[in-house]
Amino acid sequence: GSADGENMAFSSYLEVIRRISNTVDVPVSADVESGYGLAADELVDRLLEAGAVGANIEDVVHGDGKRVRERQEHADYIAAVRHAADEAGVDFVINGRTDAVKLGESVFQDPFEEAVARVQLLEQAGARAVYPVGLTSAEQISRLVQAVSVPVNVTAHPVNGHGAGDLAALTALGVRRVTFGPLWQRWLTDVSSTQLAHWTSP
Repeated sequence: GSADGENMAFSSYLEVIRRISNTVDVPVSADVESGYGLAADELVDRLLEAGAVGANIEDVVHGDGKRVRERQEHADYIAAVRHAADEAGVDFVINGRTDAVKLGESVFQDPFEEAVARVQLLEQAGARAVYPVGLTSAEQISRLVQAVSVPVNVTAHPVNGHGAGDLAALTALGVRRVTFGPLWQRWLTDVSSTQLAHWTSP
């Protein structure tokens, strides 16, 4: 596999998307990180050609030294993706991601309020869902859900759940999309390593 952070060649990633979309009977959304440095229209064209009808787009530009896009810069990119998808006649689901909370006070004076401001701009730009990574409490989730009118996505652990509770608790708070991200893979790796350790040579 390839490490996170736009380390996989986009052409190789598109082939993976294509294989998945040709295999399943449900809509496919792709995590394109910050957009792989592509113009919005090219990004949309290539994703649609591969069979994806949605994308996660974040504000940390891994290909540019992990630079964090300014609020309006990120919103403008999301708006351009929305326009390109609309021009193509596809009801493309943009999941607008911000890492403001995850990045913390080393980057933002008030990370949570920064996240709120960013997701509100992303909704205005045409995101059909928002993904503020790093929310840790029921209070944070509730406040953010109230700040937007589109579905809110949170990250949870596949076994341990979220700090705000299990799926039922998250649903009650207004969460409409849950992502495991790399947590599922890491958990499976840990479990496999523990099981296989019993079979190593003495």
